Amino acid sequence: MPVLFPPPKPGTDPLPLRGLKASFSYAWAGLRFAWQSQRNFRLEVYIAALALGLALWLEVDLIPVLLLVALVLGLELLNTALEALVDLVSPHYHPLAKAAKDVAAAGVLLVSGIAALIGIMLFLPPLVARLGLW
Repeated sequence: MPVLFPPPKPGTDPLPLRGLKASFSYAWAGLRFAWQSQRNFRLEVYIAALALGLALWLEVDLIPVLLLVALVLGLELLNTALEALVDLVSPHYHPLAKAAKDVAAAGVLLVSGIAALIGIMLFLPPLVARLGLW
């Protein structure tokens, strides 16, 4: 089995831009991992794209929509990281490992639900007006 050495820490490179490039490379690798392995992340990205398209069509302020998208997707990425870490340190079932994963998932669920409610409050009045239902 080949010996795997950890990648150098970005802050230790004497050429700061090369270290910055490495940091971005690690972040993109994380996004790729989440996209490839997490169905919920992909679904949330599609919903985010739909929400942004709807916001543009209805001429709703993009700032709150972008903030909600960032919050939900960021929390989903943290949930994915926590699940991977828990699986690494606790490969066998343990009630505390389950609790950690469940609580992280509950955080995503809570934020997603609140984001959906805010989305309804943001989009419903202009949608009703645009469709001439009011």
